[in-house]
Amino acid sequence: MRSAIYTRYSTDLQNEKSIEDQVALCRAYAAREGLSVAAVYEDRARSGGSILGRDGLMQLMERARAGDFDVVIVEALDRMSRDMEDLAGIHKRLTFMGVEIRAVHEGAVNTVLVGLRGLVGQLYREDGALKVRRGMSGVVRDGRHAGGRAYGYRADPRSKGELVVDEAEAAVVLRIFTEYAAGATPRDIAHGLNRARILPPRGRSWNASTINGNTQRGNGILRNRLYVGEIVWNKVRMVKDPDTGRRVSRPNPESAWQTAKADDLAIVPLDLFAAAQERKAINAPVKAEHQRRPRHMLSGLLRCGCCGAGMSTNGKDKSGRIRIRCSAAAENGTCPDPKTFYLIAVENAVLEGLRAELSHPKVLAEYVREFHAEMRRLHAKAGAQRSRIERRLSEIDRDQNANTDHLLKQVPGSAPAARIAARMDELQTEENRLRIELGAAPELPPLIALHPTALVQYERQLERLQEAVTAGIAAGDGEAAAALRDLVERVTVHRNPDIAGGVKIEIKGRLNALLGEAACPNRVRGVWGAVVAEEGLEPPTRGL
Repeated sequence: MRSAIYTRYSTDLQNEKSIEDQVALCRAYAAREGLSVAAVYEDRARSGGSILGRDGLMQLMERARAGDFDVVIVEALDRMSRDMEDLAGIHKRLTFMGVEIRAVHEGAVNTVLVGLRGLVGQLYREDGALKVRRGMSGVVRDGRHAGGRAYGYRADPRSKGELVVDEAEAAVVLRIFTEYAAGATPRDIAHGLNRARILPPRGRSWNASTINGNTQRGNGILRNRLYVGEIVWNKVRMVKDPDTGRRVSRPNPESAWQTAKADDLAIVPLDLFAAAQERKAINAPVKAEHQRRPRHMLSGLLRCGCCGAGMSTNGKDKSGRIRIRCSAAAENGTCPDPKTFYLIAVENAVLEGLRAELSHPKVLAEYVREFHAEMRRLHAKAGAQRSRIERRLSEIDRDQNANTDHLLKQVPGSAPAARIAARMDELQTEENRLRIELGAAPELPPLIALHPTALVQYERQLERLQEAVTAGIAAGDGEAAAALRDLVERVTVHRNPDIAGGVKIEIKGRLNALLGEAACPNRVRGVWGAVVAEEGLEPPTRGL
């Protein structure tokens, strides 16, 4: 019999020779059992807590499906998975493919062994996580840092698990607190740091969010209490998404946080830190339930065509027209082409583009075709229901006549006559029920064509679309803006190189999901249920 060997070890901290040792053990088992080894599959530094991201296991399952081998050999079942659900699924699928699992120390694997080993493996993994957290809690109690590297510090090469102040980064931290307490916004501070070409903690540039952080998670430069010599641990917990296998963080309540003093790590004076926290409390964001609805038709939908960042309002000109600008240019000054546009011009371009697409003759033809197809479907459905009932009534009538003829030929009081009489009662009951159903069944709808005046009315409504939506939004009608936002997913704004001061827009929306391939004939292509406008939805707007 042909066999395949599967091996795995969990983390980079384990010895890579573990793979070679497992392979040698499995080969020796195969030789004892008279199995030929067709292939070896491995996953190095991959957790058994999920099957996601384990290329070796995925290749093994693929080749098993192709029938390349009859047996899978593992050192132990926990090499395949330490999750009950995953291990049971692997066993079920391999069994369906006719492939047997054999463990070196346990022999042929059955359902009982899979259940027991899956339970033990998962308990072992969860118990290990609890012990790790217990160990990290002890590290914090000893005054050492249990988290990742914080900006302003570096690992102490002389003492494992301890931090020392990085003087260059500490000066940046002190600068941030000083400027913020003096009245500068996080956005202004980020601009200054980027202009000075100071490297951020992560990524390529400083952002306001890096400095501000998140209140619920207690992160960000301005919220980090390590800068005043206080270690705070257990702000978040990590959980694994069962659908993606990725670890995601969840904030813990403040009552679960663990703190310890570390005066030697203080960078920011207490009075300066307190002044920054007081200002942050004054500028605290509005709670979600108290936030306003989108103020403009395209709020949150606009994207910069140069760098892909969002766009936000940027004041008004003398005539009162609202300007919009790339948020990356405003937040950190990194957009290479921070062009300013007028919001009304972009809104008009979107409305005009949608109106032009919806009024295209091909769209109207598709509308008519779908209308007639639906009418035919409804007619056929209703007709089929009535035909079924009428056909069955005819069958009952024939059976009743046949039974009556047979009954007249029988001797009174005989057993066959009694059975036929009972059958006649059943048929009469069914007939009564079917006649009730036939009376309640809808009449066949007439096959009517769509009247030409309906199409004329449709075109007139589209012609008034732009004026109606614009007027509704101006009058504070939230439903008008919401209706258009249901059609549009994203609007990317570009310069128009062909016209001085012009603008081009690219719309990604939901029209294709509603109307299908014929939704946008003006050279609009579908993207995952969305539409992207090309020439057909790029009307130039002058005077920007």
